[in-house]
Amino acid sequence: SPKTDDNFALNDINLFSQQVSSFFGTVNIGGWAIAGLSLIVGAFGVANIMFVTVRERTSQIGLKKAIGAKSSTILTEFLLESAFLCILGGLIGLLLVWLLAMLLSGILPFAIIISPNIILLFFSICVILGILAGIIPASIAARMNPVVAIRTK
Repeated sequence: SPKTDDNFALNDINLFSQQVSSFFGTVNIGGWAIAGLSLIVGAFGVANIMFVTVRERTSQIGLKKAIGAKSSTILTEFLLESAFLCILGGLIGLLLVWLLAMLLSGILPFAIIISPNIILLFFSICVILGILAGIIPASIAARMNPVVAIRTK
């Protein structure tokens, strides 16, 4: 009757909505998995670069330690370099995403924006990933014996 509340639903639309929701949930999980694997591969790449950097600068590290540099100073130097390397790579990626968003905003009938929360998350992940990837090479550099390090070529 006209005065009672509506108590019906369209089952076909509810079923379609559930299917779409489950599809996007699966796509979301896949996106997180791909992002996680990309971060792991990137961390190994940065760690590899930092190992090479420590190897190339062994005599410089030995000289610094010989004239009085503390192990914590050398550790901090390499961790900062590793974090900076990750931030630089992340900024290049963010620039590419921003350009893609601008391109798609021009083509599609709606605007695509990058949330400031996402940018803050991005910077946090870059710094944390850089520090984690550089811990082992930086600790190796900090623990070097100055005499042995100066003798290496």
